[in-house]
Amino acid sequence: MRTRTAEGAGGRPKGSSGVKAPSTPLCQTWLSLEKLKWERATGDFSFIKMQVLRHSEHTLKTALISKNPELVAQYEKFDTGERRLMNEAFQPSSSLFGPITVHSQSDWITSHPEAPQDFEQFFTARYRNTPCPEKHIIYIQSIGSLGNTRIISEEYIKWLKGYCEAFFYGLTVKFLDPVSVSATKCSFRVNEHTQNLQIHAGHILAFLKKKKPKDAFCIVGITMIDLYPRDSWNFVFGQASLTDGVGIFSFARYGKDFYSTRYEGRVTQPQRTSSSDYSIFDNYYNPEITSILLWRSCKTLTHEIGHIFGLRHCQWLACLMQGSNHLEESDRRPLNLCPICLRKLQCAIGFSIVERYKALLRWIDDEPNDTSRATPRNSSDHVNLPKPVEAFKDWREWIVKCIAVLEK
Repeated sequence: MRTRTAEGAGGRPKGSSGVKAPSTPLCQTWLSLEKLKWERATGDFSFIKMQVLRHSEHTLKTALISKNPELVAQYEKFDTGERRLMNEAFQPSSSLFGPITVHSQSDWITSHPEAPQDFEQFFTARYRNTPCPEKHIIYIQSIGSLGNTRIISEEYIKWLKGYCEAFFYGLTVKFLDPVSVSATKCSFRVNEHTQNLQIHAGHILAFLKKKKPKDAFCIVGITMIDLYPRDSWNFVFGQASLTDGVGIFSFARYGKDFYSTRYEGRVTQPQRTSSSDYSIFDNYYNPEITSILLWRSCKTLTHEIGHIFGLRHCQWLACLMQGSNHLEESDRRPLNLCPICLRKLQCAIGFSIVERYKALLRWIDDEPNDTSRATPRNSSDHVNLPKPVEAFKDWREWIVKCIAVLEK
């Protein structure tokens, strides 16, 4: 079977800088789907400033509910509150789910044309992955160091595990013992634009496939080292193989100073070594675990695992499952799933929608919210690190609104 891969968390062909796109004039116009299709065909996106990709109420309703009688009947089995929330997808005045905004020609939706996936297409897809009692565990494999001290690394892993368990509510999440870069035997290089080390995403996927436990729904790797999927690409935030149930994603570019010339992870010319000498990764630089880095990490983690379930890039509403080409676009993407993608995930796992939101709320609230400071660089084993959730404040308010709609 041909392996389906999704470079879903962003990336750029070589020759693109991969840095934050320049700001655009704050003008807002409506982008017709017909015009977008035409521009995709011609390859001319010069018309794009900042525009809104808005679907009709009928289109969104069909994408969510379907016209298939079996799937319509399935939708009607949701309780009143669940239907009330998901019906927000096709309410033009919804305060919970808004349209996709296209900010520049470098955005994913313009530079990577894809066919949209509605719920019916997801439900009938051959490659859709569904957990079962024999394969119900999400395994996470850290590659290289994740923090500047052991305690920081362990706390970061604990936070990611808890978030993943809440997001994929009903599944078990386990972390495997950390491995070094050398253990993967992957290729690596120094990026010609950033002068930072990068490891080959495809080689990591092959390593993870061999290590995948028998009871795994999937196994995903996380690293603080930048990734590249092939020689012609500048970088990729993450990559997943749907058919193999494996994924890899990097949080390297989520540090506050990655694009700075002062970034401590830059490799100077005299330090470059052969592609078989992994000692270059010894004591490699790790960014501080700030609130924004945790927020970005959780977003990439759940986006990539969503691909393994069979969710394709969302083109319906502002959604976690939108693709992103660069950090600015990734930051615009919300943490939440739109109702169409939420129904897909609920279909795969079978969770209670309200209990899932409550689990996410508990994850945010289980530590004091006064955590805007970064975790200290030199923590001792006796320091109780607060979870840095300040960046999740707006999302917390959004979750509370969703729970109110569900329990109304």
